[in-house]
Amino acid sequence: MTQKARAVKRVLDVLGALFLFLLFSPLIVLCALLIKLQDGGPALHRRRVIGPKGEFDAFKLRTMCPQADVILERDHLLRSEFETNSKLKRDPRITPFGALLRKLSLDELPQLWNVLRGEMSLVGPRMITPAELKRYGEAGWIFRVTKPGLTGFWQVEGRQEIPFEQRVQMDLYYVQNWSLGMDCKILLRTPLVVVRGVGAY
Repeated sequence: MTQKARAVKRVLDVLGALFLFLLFSPLIVLCALLIKLQDGGPALHRRRVIGPKGEFDAFKLRTMCPQADVILERDHLLRSEFETNSKLKRDPRITPFGALLRKLSLDELPQLWNVLRGEMSLVGPRMITPAELKRYGEAGWIFRVTKPGLTGFWQVEGRQEIPFEQRVQMDLYYVQNWSLGMDCKILLRTPLVVVRGVGAY
């Protein structure tokens, strides 16, 4: 990606994220209040992830119970599945309201703030933690040059239904074949995928 292309992508990120943040701010506030009311826990969850400038906190609306880490630590079967796929098909830690937020991808909306801060992009590779990076092997270089995305090639092609190894290859394909046209196609397809609930859990 050339410097000019990066500059254009950044302008589109800022304009798009600002528009969406202003549009969805009332919904974000409402969801945060409902999360707070359900169990008194924090409305936001910070996930430590990696990007070209190093580690940062990605913001999400909390979808799990406050004791989520304890539940995972105590159940070795759940922990084994999580270590293999970085996800749980039937996650007992997710609250009923959290499941709805995930299905509609509303829990990701606070990451628009990460986009405005320049830590993420509207479109990019899937967001990963430092612990997941080693599983990318030689493909890990993509996170040194590309910001993780609010949506991406993996999102519109199946979301969580895609095996981890295939997600790696899809992220690699996106970075190696990037174009503004590809970003626009992904952005246009994302709302339809979200509404259909494809691969959401």
